[in-house]
Amino acid sequence: MGQKTNPIGMRLGIIRGWESNWYGNHKDYAGKLIEDHKIRTYLFARINKGGIAKIVIERTLGKLIITIHTSKPGIIIGKGGGEVDRIKEELKKLTNKDDVQINILEIRRPELDAAIVGDTIARQIENRINFKRAIKMSIASALRMGAEGIKVKVSGRLGGAEIARSEEIKQGRTPLHTLRMDIDYASVFAQTVYGKIGIKVWICKGEVLGKRELNPNFVGGKEGGERRDGGGDNRRGDDRGGFRGGDRRDNRGGGDNRGGGDRRDNRGGGHQGGGHQGGRR
Repeated sequence: MGQKTNPIGMRLGIIRGWESNWYGNHKDYAGKLIEDHKIRTYLFARINKGGIAKIVIERTLGKLIITIHTSKPGIIIGKGGGEVDRIKEELKKLTNKDDVQINILEIRRPELDAAIVGDTIARQIENRINFKRAIKMSIASALRMGAEGIKVKVSGRLGGAEIARSEEIKQGRTPLHTLRMDIDYASVFAQTVYGKIGIKVWICKGEVLGKRELNPNFVGGKEGGERRDGGGDNRRGDDRGGFRGGDRRDNRGGGDNRGGGDRRDNRGGGHQGGGHQGGRR
């Protein structure tokens, strides 16, 4: 099941909150839903270079609060806050509401946000950079910033090939069935001259063991605490990796010590059995 469903939707109400927070009855629910879709579509098109990760929409009595999570707040705010005021006026016309409030939250570590990572890969593919190089660079930067694992899948006419195919590159671990594992997911596309290339990104940020506040804005503002938890997990992962690495070094050393004589014997007299066993150890 975890392989087929959207990892964010699967974790809603468990370790993730909804990106639209409002109540709608059977009369106005559809209208509010369509309005949310219009707002998001408009903002993603209007601020196409703003590094938007997600847009959280909240409604109270006659008031619309829109929180934009972005890695480039300066582009959205503009000089002296003029750009935000223009966007606010445009949203008032779009939604026919007088009271529209826009909040901007900065994402301090964009390398760990799936939407921004996917968008970065898409822009690089559009600029004719080799897709494998773009993916490997993103994977390296995510792991450097403390991700437990990352998986990227691209599909389409890769490199301008005649036949479309899909390729997947992953590193670390992304256990999709483990519901307490904080996995960020995004699906974006690159519009190239030879067609669309779809990009899916899964980023595993570690386990959430305590109770988490489900308001997405609260989670976004409290990234420091979560990062510390994730860092602890990563340190444990490093310890495990180092421990295994130590084993390998010991084995190699042991293998060389034991098998070194065997190999020399092989060259000189040919104790093949000993050489193979040393290699196996």
